[in-house]
Amino acid sequence: MNGITNLSRRAVLMGLGTGTFILAGGLGLAAATGALAEDAPKKYGGEAMPGGVKDDPRLFVAVAADGTLTILCHRAEMGQGVRTSWAMVIADEMDADWAKVKVDQALGDEARYGNQNTDGSRSMRHHFQALRRIGAAARQMLAQAAATQWGVPVAEVTVDHHSLVHAASGRRLGFGEVATAAAALPVPARETLVFKDPAKFRYIGRGDIGLVDGFDITTGRATYGIDVRRDNMLYAVVARPPVHGGKLGHYNVDEALQVPGVLKVVVLNSAPLPSGFLPKGGLAVVAENTWAALKGREKLKVTWEDGPNASYDSAAYRAELEAAARAPGQVVRNVGDVDGALKSAAKHVTAEYYIPHLAQAPMEPPAAAAQVTGDKCEIWGSTQAPQTTRETVAKVLSIPPENVTVHQTLVGGGFGRKSKPDYIAEAALLSRAMDGRPVKLTYTRTDDLHHGFLHTVSVERLEGGLDAKGKPVAWLHRTVAPSIGATFTAGVKHEGASELGMGAVNTPWIVPNLRVENPEAESHTRIGWFRSVSNIPHAFAVQSFVAELAEAAGRDPKDFLLELIGPARQINPADLSDSWNYNEDPVAYAYDTGRLRGVVERAAKEAGWGKPLPKGQGRGIAAHRSFASYAAAVVQVDVDAQGKLTIPRVDIAFDCGPVINPDRVRAQLEGAVTQGVSLATLGEISFKAGQVQQNNFDSYQVTRIEAAPKDIRIHLMPAAKYDAPLGGVGEPGVPPIAPALLNAVFAATGKRIRSLPIRDQLRV
Repeated sequence: MNGITNLSRRAVLMGLGTGTFILAGGLGLAAATGALAEDAPKKYGGEAMPGGVKDDPRLFVAVAADGTLTILCHRAEMGQGVRTSWAMVIADEMDADWAKVKVDQALGDEARYGNQNTDGSRSMRHHFQALRRIGAAARQMLAQAAATQWGVPVAEVTVDHHSLVHAASGRRLGFGEVATAAAALPVPARETLVFKDPAKFRYIGRGDIGLVDGFDITTGRATYGIDVRRDNMLYAVVARPPVHGGKLGHYNVDEALQVPGVLKVVVLNSAPLPSGFLPKGGLAVVAENTWAALKGREKLKVTWEDGPNASYDSAAYRAELEAAARAPGQVVRNVGDVDGALKSAAKHVTAEYYIPHLAQAPMEPPAAAAQVTGDKCEIWGSTQAPQTTRETVAKVLSIPPENVTVHQTLVGGGFGRKSKPDYIAEAALLSRAMDGRPVKLTYTRTDDLHHGFLHTVSVERLEGGLDAKGKPVAWLHRTVAPSIGATFTAGVKHEGASELGMGAVNTPWIVPNLRVENPEAESHTRIGWFRSVSNIPHAFAVQSFVAELAEAAGRDPKDFLLELIGPARQINPADLSDSWNYNEDPVAYAYDTGRLRGVVERAAKEAGWGKPLPKGQGRGIAAHRSFASYAAAVVQVDVDAQGKLTIPRVDIAFDCGPVINPDRVRAQLEGAVTQGVSLATLGEISFKAGQVQQNNFDSYQVTRIEAAPKDIRIHLMPAAKYDAPLGGVGEPGVPPIAPALLNAVFAATGKRIRSLPIRDQLRV
């Protein structure tokens, strides 16, 4: 039976027990230390990430004497199935028996395992080929060990479902029988590796491999950060400044200390802005259980000094963004003469779109346990970024990062929030304050909404010009949003290259005159990564405006979109003023308009685009490239006479290149569709007097079952071969949903909604 355990550092060093074949060494793709030669080729993808990519099988593969194959995964499992997919690739290349596979979770150790940040939809994108190399090398080492034992050429040894076979003599050995000998062999050079014929894959590309941790998750046996228990553990919650940049003023803790079970109230200092991932500061209540800590926090008497963002108000700030969007801004892409073309256009169309702050709101709120012993710290918790956690904890404790050990638990939803380890640093500080006793810190839902790193708010203004025949002749896009960069660097008022490369500058339209501008926007709260990041506002605005131009031109929205995309061609992202391109090679990961056209045509065909619908129903279409993948959605809506919205069906076509685990890809897309609907119809974080106004799921609502799409149909585009570059999966399904939904609402009602969320804008 498949199983999953947490692998300790000691277990790695001891070889996972007697008789285990552990491959441990250093043959990877990590960036070399020391100065690089000036003419060194630029690195892309995983090789360009901190820690790089490691492909030494001795780091990730272990075979026990009984044949059990243990595969180490160093990415965070947060519902995307990475532990399963990771193991599938290695096991397939080894031709292993899936029933004998176990998956262990690596400690946070970027120097040893390579980059471990689980974000950016790149776990498989960056590692698929490396995982194949790991499996192929391990298979060849096992085969060589068997050949040596039999005294035959290795070319006569084949691998067959967890066994080594010598056909001429009929001899057969299990993996476990040659594990020790194989462990002593050198790792084959990369150029000598022979990969499995994809036609013989047992697991890759199939959709019937269950989650390795599915049983534990569904039966409550799995351990998430919020489930961690340590001997002699204490529990804590924190009262934090309600305004970004605020700090503790006057306080009285006497009543809190009278609550049964409360042991101590600890002052946590606020970091000066910009504070990055450092804790916000405040008063922590440490108790014998979480309930006592919560009751103690209620009894605190605190006066806060609100600081520079005390006047932050969402409505007033929206007006500021709109004013900025209506004036020229920093030009970030310019082709032709947009102003002249707009002046001479037969039709000049203008629209503004608003997208509010959003909270990740994972099902499991931030939680972690920490224990500080002398100058060392151990962490147990939900994190998407073990290395960032090590560095942040080391900074607040003033100890070396290598003295911080991170035990990665299952992550009960992340969406980017758990790549910021402020809550883990708090737990570490509190353990030190409690003389080294382990302390588990837990966020309530209100804590999560009030003290997160929010998705940015934005106003997107677009202007387009059409000639007398309805052909697009001009396109102007002004995107105005506070940048994630402001969380780390003072004075940042423009979106960064990565944000602009998420659908703002890199539209591949066939338009002779095109300009993108980025006016200033100042940040007043902590901005952080959110699933799909700036692709959400950019795709919403761009794809909504395409439909508006189609309406002005009297054209079918799908046909007009395809005309804008133009013929199939490979575009260097730099030619679209995109210097980022998700840090991928611009040749291998060119902008492929043929693939974008392909998903548009597939989604439209599968959804029955153009077929008549009853009164009050409509279809909308949208498409977007993000994280090196291509997605198009057709949303069908029904709006009744009272303005009640239901979604009978969503079709989403998806092209991520080779598909490793179809079941997980479909699951990710189903989740993306539902989350996209939720963000479009309900999602909003607002501010008054610098404070978040939403406290729980009653005010920060998410889509419930009755409002979810009734039928979600996933259409995966076939990939030609498995050596083609992979795209991301976790995030690209979200961006086209909101615009497709709002375009469908227009088709059903004639009402154009440009401000999210919809909420009651359809009510009569």
